[in-house]
Amino acid sequence: MGRYLLHKIGYALLTLFGVVTVIFFLFTVLPGDPAKMMLGQNQTAEQVEVVKKKYGFDKPISTQYLYYLNDLSPLSFHSADSESYTALASNKYSATRLFQIGQTDVALKWPYLRESFAKQGKPVSQVIGETLPNTAVLAVSAIIIAMILGLILGVVSALYKDQWLDKLIQVLSTFGMSVPSFFSAILFAWFFGFVLHEYTNLEMTGSLYELDDFGEKVNIKWKNLILPAIVLGIRPLAVVIQLMRNSLLEVMSQDFIRTARAKGLSEFNVIKNHAIKNALNPVVTAISGWFASMLAGAVFVEYIFGWNGLGKEIVNALNTLDLPVIMGAVLIIALLFIIINILVDIIYAWLDPRVKLA
Repeated sequence: MGRYLLHKIGYALLTLFGVVTVIFFLFTVLPGDPAKMMLGQNQTAEQVEVVKKKYGFDKPISTQYLYYLNDLSPLSFHSADSESYTALASNKYSATRLFQIGQTDVALKWPYLRESFAKQGKPVSQVIGETLPNTAVLAVSAIIIAMILGLILGVVSALYKDQWLDKLIQVLSTFGMSVPSFFSAILFAWFFGFVLHEYTNLEMTGSLYELDDFGEKVNIKWKNLILPAIVLGIRPLAVVIQLMRNSLLEVMSQDFIRTARAKGLSEFNVIKNHAIKNALNPVVTAISGWFASMLAGAVFVEYIFGWNGLGKEIVNALNTLDLPVIMGAVLIIALLFIIINILVDIIYAWLDPRVKLA
């Protein structure tokens, strides 16, 4: 287990390094001056030069890349002169000096994702910290809906194979996989939030936290979670239904199921205690993949429903060319993908003892 985790951590670091490299050079070669983006339209030439010098925008691309890696690394290296160390100890890094090598200080810090261009120097980590929990709540709610309904409908579909109920579930699941999320979001928002608003009491747009009419108190609006969670869960729901049905049908035809029946176990106990657990492996893999994708793919759903999450923040950052926010969001999403994949491998081995972590 320990060796497996070390291998996975090594692969994770290599993957993150590749992601950092790609997004840095991708967004660095984009047209536009980042210093002018930060200052807005009322900047002066002197202000632009100050910002370029502060953030290293006046340096060659290779040097900027090394600066970026140094900002992201928990262990960072800095010149030991007083000016550099003062900047190091400031709120920018909140770093702890460990030791000195020659004229270089080695410091321990949290990864620094830099500052937003469009939010007057607001740290990107703070922007992500304010929006990621909302996206996580939305993604978890959607995957719970997809998992519970998908497992139930998948089992029902397998038990009533080729009957009208099975065919109806298959048609609905196929339709769910084929409809784009942004179209479903528009349709659900219009129909349930506008046409049937009198009966559902649901709004077309709204986030989890909203200010009251006086702008003083923040209230939690759980009803605003219903429509975006359902819309976001439609496609994984369809996938879970298909996977659970096919996997259960395959398991039900195996020898150990016939042995369990021959021992006199009821059909309910055979399915509950023997078939379902063995049929869950591909479903767990699919759910994990969809959960990670939801954190990245909730962009359109959040934007249409006005849900103040990371997806909506990414759209706003793209509209304003807020490159640090985009880059930071991509890195966080990549990190979550890696962590979820490692957890899924561990869960997969727990469900199927034949799978060994090596």
